[in-house]
Amino acid sequence: MVVRLRWIQHLARGESVMPEHWKLSPSDFAFLWEECRRCFYLKVVRGVAQPTTMPAIFNRIDSIMKQYFAGKSTGEIAPVLPPGTVAFGEKWVESSPIAVPGHRSTCFVRGKVDSVVKFEDGSYGVVDFKTSAARGHQLPLYARQLHSYAYALENPAPGKLNLAPVSRLGLLCVEPVEVVSLEEGGYAYRAKPTWIECPRDDGAFLAFIGQVLAVLDLPEPPQSGPTCRWCRYLEATRQILPP
Repeated sequence: MVVRLRWIQHLARGESVMPEHWKLSPSDFAFLWEECRRCFYLKVVRGVAQPTTMPAIFNRIDSIMKQYFAGKSTGEIAPVLPPGTVAFGEKWVESSPIAVPGHRSTCFVRGKVDSVVKFEDGSYGVVDFKTSAARGHQLPLYARQLHSYAYALENPAPGKLNLAPVSRLGLLCVEPVEVVSLEEGGYAYRAKPTWIECPRDDGAFLAFIGQVLAVLDLPEPPQSGPTCRWCRYLEATRQILPP
């Protein structure tokens, strides 16, 4: 509401609209952006986010994976990676302002990186853990998230985590394939690990940020995504409930 009133005030006076400095979450660059630009806009501009529905079990599995790989050699992640070790995980990163030519507003990214690998050559890698196989059409979506972490590490806000250069990006997909019985009792999931490399393309990442800024600078939220279940739910309630 504050942003909308600011637009109205400036337009009523015949003034140009003041530029904004948007805070963006890397985790929203994949499915929220793809599913519904309206919900993305409402979260960033108006502070109204979709309800969280992630089951707790996935967070638990994710935490166990990060604990297991902490301090491990890169060979345990993927033999194709250069020699190095998993330095740390679960660190907050925040970038310096990102300005894209042709857009009046700027933005910055702030989020929590899954794991950072330190290679023996002095460079770093960003690894994102997944508990299921990544589909082919999803890889460009995850690439945005990985690039945002790399950008924040190499171009940090003052006082924030600074690691450069970031030479490798990728997904480690650990998908359960069967349940096995343990000799000491109990059961365990046997998982199949798959490493998916994400080629670095900063130009494509900045072009994507430009698309995001173009949407966020609209005076009103854009149309709902055709498959957005939250927008469909809200529209259904508006139709059946009295005003």
